[in-house]
Amino acid sequence: MTTTLDRAAHRSTRPARGGFGRLLHAEWTKFRTVRGWVLTTIGSALVICLVGLLATAAVHERGGDAPGALPVGPGGEAVNDSFTFVHQPLAGDGTLTVSVSSLTGEGEGESDDGGAGEGEASAKGGEGGKGGRSVLAPWAKAGIIVKDSLEQGSSYASVMVTGAHGVRMQYDFTHDTAGLPGEVSPESPRLLRLRRSGDVITGYQSVDGDHWTEVGTARLPGLSRTPQVGLFVTSPSVAEPTGTGTGFSPAVATGTFDTVSLEGGWSAGTWLTGQVGRDAGTSGSYTRSTSSEAVASGGDFTLTGAGDIAPVVGGPAASGVRTVENFLVGAFAGLIMLVVVAASYITAEYRRGLIAVTLAAGPGRSRVLVAKALVMGSVAFAAGLASAAVTVPFGGSRSSANGFPVLTVPTATELRVVMGTGLVLATTSVLALALGTVLRRSAVAITVVVVGMVLPYLLATAAILPEGASDWLLKVTPAAGFALQQSVERYDQVVSVYSPATGYHPLAPWEGFAVLCAYTALAFGAAVALLRRRDV
Repeated sequence: MTTTLDRAAHRSTRPARGGFGRLLHAEWTKFRTVRGWVLTTIGSALVICLVGLLATAAVHERGGDAPGALPVGPGGEAVNDSFTFVHQPLAGDGTLTVSVSSLTGEGEGESDDGGAGEGEASAKGGEGGKGGRSVLAPWAKAGIIVKDSLEQGSSYASVMVTGAHGVRMQYDFTHDTAGLPGEVSPESPRLLRLRRSGDVITGYQSVDGDHWTEVGTARLPGLSRTPQVGLFVTSPSVAEPTGTGTGFSPAVATGTFDTVSLEGGWSAGTWLTGQVGRDAGTSGSYTRSTSSEAVASGGDFTLTGAGDIAPVVGGPAASGVRTVENFLVGAFAGLIMLVVVAASYITAEYRRGLIAVTLAAGPGRSRVLVAKALVMGSVAFAAGLASAAVTVPFGGSRSSANGFPVLTVPTATELRVVMGTGLVLATTSVLALALGTVLRRSAVAITVVVVGMVLPYLLATAAILPEGASDWLLKVTPAAGFALQQSVERYDQVVSVYSPATGYHPLAPWEGFAVLCAYTALAFGAAVALLRRRDV
C-alpha cells in the first residue's frame, strides 16, 4: 500500500493545470490506486448488508409467536385497526348524533377499587368485572365513526370521548385534535356529532344538546359513497410501571351510548354488530371472551371492545414487529471501517512524509483538504447508500417471510433512512479525515471518532443509563446524527416507551444530523487553520 501511495503522490507533483477539478481528479486517483482503501470501502458495504441480514436470521431463530401482517393506513404507515363496531352502510350526506354517558374499563388481574392515575399511564375506571380489575386506559375510546369500509386500514373520521384526554377528533390514524376536557358520566355526558358533506367530515361536541362547537374537520379523498357509519369502542393496553421498566397489561373498555339519531339524508336502518380487526391488536388485547360485545336496549347501546385505532409505534407495545433500523445494525461496523480509511487517507501521507509533496502540487492547502473531503465523503456516501438500498427491502422481505412483520412506513420516510445512512457515513468519514489532519495519528483520530460517535449511541440505546442521561448523550454528541436513521414516529395519542432504548431519538432526524454536521464543520475548520499554519 505504501508503494502505491508513493507513486500516486509523486504523479500529483505536476503543476496543477485546470485548477480545483484537476486537484480533485488527482485525489480520486490517489484513493482508487491504494488497494487497501478500496477493498475496505467495499468491505464496509458488504458488512452492513451481511450483519443486517444475519439480524433477521437471529430474530427467526428465537422463534415464539409473532403477530401477523399489519394493516397499512392511507398514509402508508402500519396501523392498529381493531374495535367493536355497531354500524350500517349509509349513502350520501347526513349526520349522526349520539350521547356518551359512560366509559369504564377493566384490566386483567385481581379486582380492585380503581386504576392508576394518568401519571402511571392509566385512568380510573368503573366497576371491574368478574375476574378483572377496574382500570381504564387513558386512550380508551368510545364514539362515532365514518369509515370507508370494514377493511382494516381503510380511511375514516371519528369523534370520541377518551379515558383521560377528553373529547377528540381523529382521522386516518395519524391526525388528532383535542376537544372538551374531562371525563364522562351519567351526570355529565358528552354529545357527539359527525356530519358528512361529500369528502368532508366535520365533528362536533356539546354538553347539553343545544349548544354545539366544532372539534375539527377531516377531508377524506375518495371516500366511498356508502361508507360504514356507527358507534365504536376500543381500548389499548394499559402501561404500568414494573420492576424492570414499563410493562403493558391488556385492558378492555365499555361505553354506553344514548339517544342515537340520524338526520340530514341518513335514515335509520338495521344496525349491525361486528368486530373490525382482531381483539389482540399490537397495542391492545384482552383474553376474556367478553372483550368484544354489543348490547342494545331500546335506542341505547352498550359496547365493549379492545384494540386500538392508531398508528403502530416501536417499543414494547409492538413486540415482535421489526423496524427499518433493525436491518441497519451493521452500519456501526461499516462506519468504523470507513473511519479507518478516512483517517489513513491523510495520516498515511504524514507518516510517509508525502504531505509536503501533496500540498506543494495543489493550488492551495485548504483546497487540497476540501478535495480529500469530497473524495472520501463521496465514496462513503456511495457505500452507505448502496448497502442500505439493498439491506432495507431485502431484510424486510426476509423478516416477513420468517413470520415477523415489518413496521411499514411511508415511502418518503424509508428513502430518508436509506439516504440518511449514506449521509451519516459520509459526514462521519469527513470528521475522521479532519481529525486525522489535526492529530496526525490515525489511531488517535479513529479512537476519538469511535468514542464520540459510536460509544455514546451504544450506551444510550443499551438501557444501562437513566433515560435523561441517554437523551443527553444523543443531543450533545456526534451520535445525534444517527437520528437520521429513525423510521418510527412518536404520536401523543399512542402510549409507548419513547426512549433511545426503544428506537426513539430525543432530536428530530434532521436536527440530530445537524449536530453531527456542526461537529464536522468545527473539526474541518480547525484542520484547515492548522494546515495553513503548520510547516509540513
